[in-house]
Amino acid sequence: MLLDTASMYFRAYFGSPEIQAPDGTNVNAVRGLLDYISRLVEQYRPTHLACCWDEDWRPAWRVELIDTYKSHRVVEPVATGPDVEEVPDPLQLQVPIIREVLAAFGIAVVGAPGYEADDVIGTLATGAGMPVDVVTGDRDLFQLVDDAAGVRVLYIGRGVGRHERVDEAWVAEKYGVAAGQYADFATLRGDASDGLPGVKGVGEKTAATLLGRFGDLDGIRAAAVDPAAEMAAGVRAKVAAAGDYLDVAPRVVAVARDLPLDRGALALPHAPADPEALEVLAERWGLGTPAARLTGVLGA
Repeated sequence: MLLDTASMYFRAYFGSPEIQAPDGTNVNAVRGLLDYISRLVEQYRPTHLACCWDEDWRPAWRVELIDTYKSHRVVEPVATGPDVEEVPDPLQLQVPIIREVLAAFGIAVVGAPGYEADDVIGTLATGAGMPVDVVTGDRDLFQLVDDAAGVRVLYIGRGVGRHERVDEAWVAEKYGVAAGQYADFATLRGDASDGLPGVKGVGEKTAATLLGRFGDLDGIRAAAVDPAAEMAAGVRAKVAAAGDYLDVAPRVVAVARDLPLDRGALALPHAPADPEALEVLAERWGLGTPAARLTGVLGA
């Protein structure tokens, strides 16, 4: 089980009321994430689990290709390091607490310098040698769905308690494309939440129709310049006008699958790795109930 950790703690923060620790610090994201992990582990019983981390939420190499990539989320550009993401102060204060609590439990946190959690997930899901469940609220990761490899997405767009199991049939029914076409589909459609403009005038239906007819993005671009291809003049013009974008967007949209990551320490613990540290953290931050629940779930 691979967790898109930021997707989950953002959801916990915005989706639950403020809960104060003894010192008054809001800890709703910490508590919510622990409860989400407990619920998912209890339901699916994974043998391995990783909290995948954004070491760089807006990698420079992606921004060099498309300068609008996640630009609307930047609160403070930094000349010599990663841009600062707009995160509410009460949530920002909770992120180090989350890291400390996960370490006390012995739950693996995996990131890679210069890459997003999506890229970590893509790498760990590829060639895992076992079935993989990816937990995320990010549709971009639908590109990883692969029935033959046993990779599916537990999509939490409507909440962890109402998550959807995304397999190839789900993607086909929802979007009219194969899961293997989803990255090209997303490139054509664009995604305002990531600052990806897409091909102007091409929405989901047109993107699905083009992929159904021509197979992939390369096939679509080849057809756009082929007078004999069955493509409306208006669509040809839209694809041609988006040439510069289409030259680079596939590299931005595609998640990495070959990062040099250590897969050797991902086994889910059966008990907290550091019970004393966990007890101190639980008392300091008022995490007694969610910490006890996760401890019980791990030991079951």
